[in-house]
Amino acid sequence: MDIEALRSFLAFSETGSFTRAAKQINRTQSAFSAQMKKLESETHTKLFEREGRNVILSESGLALKARAEQLVALHDTTLSQIKRYQDKTSLRLGCPEDYNDTILPRVIENIIAAEPTCSIQIFSEPSANLREALDAGQLDAAIVTRAPDSEEGYWLDSDKGVWIANEAFDIQTRPLPLVLFQNDCKYHAAAIDSLSKQGIDHHLVACCNTASAQRAIVAQGLGVGAMGKLSVNRQVTIIDSLPTLPSVDIVLLTGTTPHPLLTQTLINNLSSTT
Repeated sequence: MDIEALRSFLAFSETGSFTRAAKQINRTQSAFSAQMKKLESETHTKLFEREGRNVILSESGLALKARAEQLVALHDTTLSQIKRYQDKTSLRLGCPEDYNDTILPRVIENIIAAEPTCSIQIFSEPSANLREALDAGQLDAAIVTRAPDSEEGYWLDSDKGVWIANEAFDIQTRPLPLVLFQNDCKYHAAAIDSLSKQGIDHHLVACCNTASAQRAIVAQGLGVGAMGKLSVNRQVTIIDSLPTLPSVDIVLLTGTTPHPLLTQTLINNLSSTT
């Protein structure tokens, strides 16, 4: 079986979508479909089946997935060992600022352990921007907050939404001033929705696209914020008297062109140890 066809097959198993899988491997959807038909012809079995509007892996597809991961991992590891110092390129890794203090160092530690001579460029942007950069081929990988109702990426960690405030802030202030991430953040919508449902009068003081800006404004006592617990530092205090906020998954997405550092073995290690 063609290794690139297996890689394409795994892109589908990761994204659950022919369209996004084709974009991830930088192919047209028709070319991607042709690869999958060829795989089915070689294996003499149907690898996909429909479940309502969705296409999912069949029983034989699930069996192939396990073998494909092993084959791709062995292929990538072999190439990496052979070409360790040939045409060495930096790994362009994206990470939202809110994960810079927690998730990012653990990912970097694993990469260095796998390849001590690696060179990594870090780009801190919101998850939505990082997805666009990945699809445009401007990044090799990105740590992002998993999109709602999605199984995208390789799981790294889970985070729980919490409310934060200055220790001296009067939480009974009404309307309650809010300092939140931009409105594409899950905690932004959840914070406003939960307060509205409980009839807590509030108003939006500031929208931030970095955790440091949000924490600084909240630490000054200018309002309360909602963010992931992993992003909280000593500047602010977690408060428990406001409505419960949701949890999110943090995942690693890989870019359109496989980077030699990002072997399947390394990615599996990241998923199991971070």
